[in-house]
Amino acid sequence: MDASLGIFPGIFPGIFDKANRLAAEFAERAALHDRDASFPFENFDRLSEAGLLALTVPAALGGSGAGARDTARVLNILGKADPSTALVLSMHYIQHLVMARSSRWPGRLARRLARETVAGVAMINVLRVEPDLGSPARGGLPATIARRTDQGWRLSGRKIYSTGAPILKWYAVWARTDEAEIRIGLFLVPAGLPGTRIVETWDHLGLRASGSHDIVFDDVVFPLDHEIDVRKPDDWRVPDFTQATVHAIFVASIYDGVAQAARDWLVGFLKTRVPSNLGAPLATLPRAQEILGGIEARLAVNARLIDSFAGDFDDGILLSASESNIVKLTVTDNAVAIVEDALSLAGNHGLTRANPLERHYRDVLCGRVHTPQDDATRVNAGRLALGV
Repeated sequence: MDASLGIFPGIFPGIFDKANRLAAEFAERAALHDRDASFPFENFDRLSEAGLLALTVPAALGGSGAGARDTARVLNILGKADPSTALVLSMHYIQHLVMARSSRWPGRLARRLARETVAGVAMINVLRVEPDLGSPARGGLPATIARRTDQGWRLSGRKIYSTGAPILKWYAVWARTDEAEIRIGLFLVPAGLPGTRIVETWDHLGLRASGSHDIVFDDVVFPLDHEIDVRKPDDWRVPDFTQATVHAIFVASIYDGVAQAARDWLVGFLKTRVPSNLGAPLATLPRAQEILGGIEARLAVNARLIDSFAGDFDDGILLSASESNIVKLTVTDNAVAIVEDALSLAGNHGLTRANPLERHYRDVLCGRVHTPQDDATRVNAGRLALGV
């Protein structure tokens, strides 16, 4: 059985064909962008030309109106080729799904961003993480402050790990107000306003081409009606269902794609590597066959988890944030184990930069620390089981 997400037909075969063609292009450039930590602007031009930037934009607004299942498949295809590009794209996809499903997003702003995405490269991401706060998923108030004035909102603060920073046109910034009764939430800020600057801090082990730099806001003024969803802190105890669910499943799909790329390289290596003391390809060894069989089993599990969970989301089945986080945990743990198993067979060949396996290893390790983090998922699941 083919363990990739390609076994599921979906509803947009033409879009999957486009994704596969672009993936072949992106894969050719991925190693260079990784080595230089350069941002793959050309990939997003190609995605826009193919209509794939508007994949999750509602059909009524000119997009494809894809749900979680088909979007996960596209991200899986692209993640196999260039996970940095896929990660930036996934954040953009998530926000358009949230816009389409949330009553809290101002309709006028949602429609504007949808039209811009259909027309060109108009990327958006949420900027949440801060130097002191870390990820807001673990609680705490942001240090970024929005002050209401006669001229508009005035925003000051610093965001780190701002994925896609070089190409974003819109920032959805997690901030708190300076009101007597503090509110926290998202404010829509156009990129490039006076007082905004990108600090190129991203020099990471993996996903080096994702442009996840710091973005600094120094008294940045933007319109008052660009308040997206700002509430009292206690009102945020329950996470946004769409955001939490599709974020977990999309991230899982990308790292599963990395594992598939590692598996494909390994198969080619085992078939062509003929040690002189063996006199036959490594593929003939029972140990190699057994380990590869274990890899196939993990990929098959991942494919079923991703497809069934995303399909349930699209069908409106009631899901929990804990369950989606467990799916992400399981898929990413399987992905890491797959690449580690591949390295166990490849030896030094797998760690040389002349081969892609060492890049796949560096990339897949990022899955363990990508929100939701593994420890938080396990603690939450344990607390639910214990009722504490």
